[in-house]
Amino acid sequence: MNYSEIVNKTILFVKAKLENAEGGHDWFHIERVYKNALQIADGEVCDNTVVKLGALLHDIADSKFHNGDETIGPKIAREFLESENVDEATIQHIINIIENISFKGGNTEKLFISIELNIVQDADRLDAIGAIGIARMFNYGGFKNRPLYNPKIAPKLRMSKEEYKNSEAPTLNHFYEKLLLLKDKMNTKTGKQIAQGRHQFMMTFLSQFYAEWDGEK
Repeated sequence: MNYSEIVNKTILFVKAKLENAEGGHDWFHIERVYKNALQIADGEVCDNTVVKLGALLHDIADSKFHNGDETIGPKIAREFLESENVDEATIQHIINIIENISFKGGNTEKLFISIELNIVQDADRLDAIGAIGIARMFNYGGFKNRPLYNPKIAPKLRMSKEEYKNSEAPTLNHFYEKLLLLKDKMNTKTGKQIAQGRHQFMMTFLSQFYAEWDGEK
């Protein structure tokens, strides 16, 4: 089986599928995660094909845009991979990545563990922090018509999966409910190293944001 050809076909499939997606979960998000995953995989012993296909298909149908239904993404991925005659073991591994990659409030235990999942999860989380993470966060907040910030509404930590999914809190709260937590949830050495710099950038941004909010700068 020619896996490089399957990867190329997967790229075309994902591009077409996400053509009209929300700006933070579009093809360019997938492309950044794919590049992150390749960089991280460079320093790990792993199945590169699973990493590539897992990164490309991890957000093929994000449950946030499908009424919280977490079964659609794995179903679309499976149907596509089966149509390309990918072997069942590889398909199941990729499905396991899709089903276990999400943050979901940060309190759910992984039901599946592999180095390939660790790599793709780190790659995805890196795109949720730093300058692009901030841009994606505010883009999604605007998409959901949420206020930028409300000092009277405190961030809610340790949310359940359902609370996290249904939260309508001001956008800035997401820093504390997810983004600032990701640095310490990285799995791989490379992921941890990259996350350090992006985390510091977010801290600098927050400092500037609050100063401007209070009219100090």
